[in-house]
Amino acid sequence: MIRRRLYQSFVVHLDPVLLALLGLLLLISLAVIYSASGGNWSRVSAQMTSMLVACVALWIVANMPLHYLMRAAVPAYLLGMVLLIAVAFFGEITNGARRWLNVGVTTIQPSELMRIAVPLMMAWYFEKHEAMLTLKNYFVATLLLLLPVVLIARQPDLGTSIMIAASGFYVLFLAGISWRIMLTFLVIIMASMPLAWSMLHDYQRLRIMMLLDPAQDPLGRGYHTIQAIIAVGSGGMFGKGYLNGTQTHLEFLPERTTDFIFAVYSEEFGLLGNLILLSLYLLVIARGFVITANASTYFTRLMAGSITLTFFTYVFVNIGMVSGILPVVGVPLPLISHGGTSMVILLIGFGMLMSIHTHKKLVQT
Repeated sequence: MIRRRLYQSFVVHLDPVLLALLGLLLLISLAVIYSASGGNWSRVSAQMTSMLVACVALWIVANMPLHYLMRAAVPAYLLGMVLLIAVAFFGEITNGARRWLNVGVTTIQPSELMRIAVPLMMAWYFEKHEAMLTLKNYFVATLLLLLPVVLIARQPDLGTSIMIAASGFYVLFLAGISWRIMLTFLVIIMASMPLAWSMLHDYQRLRIMMLLDPAQDPLGRGYHTIQAIIAVGSGGMFGKGYLNGTQTHLEFLPERTTDFIFAVYSEEFGLLGNLILLSLYLLVIARGFVITANASTYFTRLMAGSITLTFFTYVFVNIGMVSGILPVVGVPLPLISHGGTSMVILLIGFGMLMSIHTHKKLVQT
């Protein structure tokens, strides 16, 4: 009886459906990373460690009452902004980008914190003004979004800035911003394209040009895209078999364990394997939408919807990038690619979804 009560208290705030789907994706990640790394157990064990830390974070957040999430919104956002400003002045430069901040014990990438902090802050702001939302509120929320996006884009980190912009846009959309305002923003964005193009770094412009014709520089900027497309296409219907991918194991494919891991998976498991993987992703997204639809408050509805739609964007951008229909922007395949920070942030988001699903009553702060 005591054991049962302890077990129930441990799992009461975990959503079994979502947890099972996430578990399957994490198992696929370990298998593909083992193959992509050429049987490198140290890389696999590092991923397992990241998964363990991320799962602990998921459990902690899932058990966190919703009013604690609301209380964390402003401090998390302000901390992230302070760290981003510190990166701009004191950050370490690696490969021409200033993204990391040395805090003595370790180095951190503050932009990762903003993946959660920005939608959390925007959802908190809209919750506080739910009774009478005006154009002014949408304008302030947009500023809350643009400030970190601009700072991150200047590092430069185009992939992260796009993902954060998407997560914030989804909060605006779910908060009921009118189509007229959205169309106005779209016209402004389209009109500012020439200016935005001139502000891009040379390598960013080249990435976009390579999208149109990667063959114009097959051994340089177009190499990643060409090799990924070859790997995806050569998998055929059923793939070449686990550990038998030639593009992978003959080391033609770059960034095999991170950004281009979907090409490794496609080559070895083919179209059938891709359909299974996409089905798992769609089920996770569908479960997220169910939780969003059943959310009990405005804040939780905005947060759950943003987390779910942002997860979809991660999947779409990475697969589109690997398949050659989107430019290479350095976005990992969620829950599959090697990487500890991304794994922890994603599972914290899913922990929030579970908290939203199991804590039905929000205590106002």
